[in-house]
Parts: sequence; C-alpha cells; structure tokens
Amino acid sequence: MKLLIQESGQLVGHRIVEAHTFLRRLRGLMLTDSLAEGNGLHIRPCQGVHSFFMKYPIDVLHLSEDNIVIGLEQELRPGKIGANIRGTHSVVELPAGTIASAGICIGQTAMFTQ
Repeated sequence: MKLLIQESGQLVGHRIVEAHTFLRRLRGLMLTDSLAEGNGLHIRPCQGVHSFFMKYPIDVLHLSEDNIVIGLEQELRPGKIGANIRGTHSVVELPAGTIASAGICIGQTAMFTQ
C-alpha cells in the first residue's frame, strides 16, 4: 500500500504494511534490524507506540479516524514511550527523517492507496 499526503501529493511511502490484527499490532517493528526508506507500518487501531526492543529511531504520524495528521513524533529513539496524543485512532511508523523530508504538517490528510 502507498501513503500520500493529499494536500501536497507528496508520496511518503511506497510500501506501507498494514498491522490491523492483534498479533501484527503486538509485534509491530520490534526485533527488526532496520526500516528502509519508503517503507512503513500502519497500525490500526492504535493510540500510541513504544520503541522497546527496537534497534533504530523512527518517525510516527498520529492519525485521526478520518486520517487527518493530528500529531508528529520525529526520531523516536529505541527504548522510549511515544506521545499520547488525544484523538489518535491509528499511527504510521516510518523511517527516521521521513516527516522532515516530506514536509508533513499537522492538519494534512494521509491517503492510503494501492
């Protein structure tokens, strides 16, 4: 699945994997060695993340039920608890630096396409 920002047309990720089952959400990116540019994980439902048992930092988009970006976490380092942002319905975990390079802002709309 691809992730684009509706307002800018910016392609944020070309290989976004869905984690919509209990087991896939539970595993997340734990114990992975890296997250390549253009890849990511869409976790739904999810109100927040942690980076325990991870080896690398990640960027996190917090999305409302309508896929509006309501929170941004840049460079969440391994072993940390992410922000608890009210209204978060799902999150997208991305390689560190993606938010800055794509110019993602709060209030923009995330679009998932095939």
